[in-house]
Amino acid sequence: MTDFRIVFLLLATLPALGLAAPRRLVVASGDCKDAELGSQANAFLNALVSSPEQDVLSASGFSERLFPQPTKSYEDLQRQLDSAQDHFYESRNGKAAVAIDEALQQINRLPVGDARWKLYVNAQLLHGLNYRAMGKQKESDTAFRSVLRLQPTYELDPDYFAPSVRQGFDKLRRELNLARKVKLSVKSTLPTSDVYLDGLKMGQTPLTLDVLAGTYDLNLVKGEAISFPRQIQAQGADTPLLVDLAYEGSVSATPFPCLAAPEGSDERILSHAIRLGGTLGVEEVIVVRLERPSSGPKWFAATVLNVEGGQKLREGGFKTQGLDAPAEALSALVDFVTTGRSPSNLVVMNANGRAPWEQAVTSDKSGAPHGGMDISAPDLLSDGIADSADRPTPALRVASYVLLGTGMAALGGAGVVRFLAQKNVDDLEKRLENGRILSTDREALRLRNSLVQKSNVLTGLLAGGGAAVAAGAVLFLLSPSPQAPPPVSVGVATNGEEVSASLSGTF
Repeated sequence: MTDFRIVFLLLATLPALGLAAPRRLVVASGDCKDAELGSQANAFLNALVSSPEQDVLSASGFSERLFPQPTKSYEDLQRQLDSAQDHFYESRNGKAAVAIDEALQQINRLPVGDARWKLYVNAQLLHGLNYRAMGKQKESDTAFRSVLRLQPTYELDPDYFAPSVRQGFDKLRRELNLARKVKLSVKSTLPTSDVYLDGLKMGQTPLTLDVLAGTYDLNLVKGEAISFPRQIQAQGADTPLLVDLAYEGSVSATPFPCLAAPEGSDERILSHAIRLGGTLGVEEVIVVRLERPSSGPKWFAATVLNVEGGQKLREGGFKTQGLDAPAEALSALVDFVTTGRSPSNLVVMNANGRAPWEQAVTSDKSGAPHGGMDISAPDLLSDGIADSADRPTPALRVASYVLLGTGMAALGGAGVVRFLAQKNVDDLEKRLENGRILSTDREALRLRNSLVQKSNVLTGLLAGGGAAVAAGAVLFLLSPSPQAPPPVSVGVATNGEEVSASLSGTF
């Protein structure tokens, strides 16, 4: 049996497929190992969560969605497999199957590498033996295939496996060697990243492999950068994949949700925060950080971003010293980020497009009063672009319409994909047996695989559409108003299985 929680993990990672998502996400940016940043960010999150009617993703919820952790250690899982083996030898095959399934769920959450792969192989081989004893030859072959598809030269130990089992294993090996393969190509935005399938290291990017068609767990690692765990579907003649490890590797869940931010990368961090909010399905992302001006006190700052529009809604902060933030200042900042107003003068807001920690350094140029309380209108992320574009041309307005139209088409397509995926979820729920998918139920397995495909499509549509809308809006603001806006039409269509979008206009 396949545990249905695999499907729900997919839906949690891509909530547009069915699970309701919290409205807000709090993520720190900067040095993710900074104890002061972690302490104040955690205090801010606790203050926000304790406020009435606040739907905020918790730190544990963030970790579970992006980096699910095992609840058992390697040693615990080995003991569980030993117990399952005892059940097998004592002909308690049903209990053995349940114990192995539960162990596999936890094994798939372990850090990738040889230790995880060894446990995985032991579990699958025991599964194969147990199913064979139950007279389920097809399920037994599936378990053995899980090992052979990535290690085709694997040999069974003659001290533990009967000759008939080894003969069947070798026959399956020959069949798999003759089976048609899928060309799987994996690339990363960080070169020479380690590629893991089902926890086994297969090589480094750029990597091209011939693999059997099916579903695999994919992870990329380079140094401390670790990709989000994902299930991929290898199918057709080839399956090309590009993983933005520069983005995914900057995200960490411990000790606090954080985006690693090198100096001078504010725009990139805000862009990554928008993408992260889209992945988790929240409406707003609150990025908190410690600002250290070249002169003057430190600031604990918060920037509120709208995910759908890619906008910076508001920004403010308070002066801070030491690890602990003043409770009154934290409460005032929570009021500010949730309402746009603050009754306390402890919180200084971003006035006229310039943050107070910047004003302290450049007050001679801006003339803005330090501690001003005016709230600027929402501005798009690329403020630096606006400063440099002194003489925009009409072509920018044309480009903005194209980007906005394309982005809206992609987001509209995402809505259609969500609708189609929900139908799959509803159909799949009807075929469950005690919350699980029977491995013999081909239709249920097809529905599960279809959900995996739609999740990949949805991720691309959300990320691409959001980026296009944000870029189009920036160009729109930079360009002069034409006499008559170019007519642009956007269309989204579906035939029940595929989605198409069209853009037309006269420029």
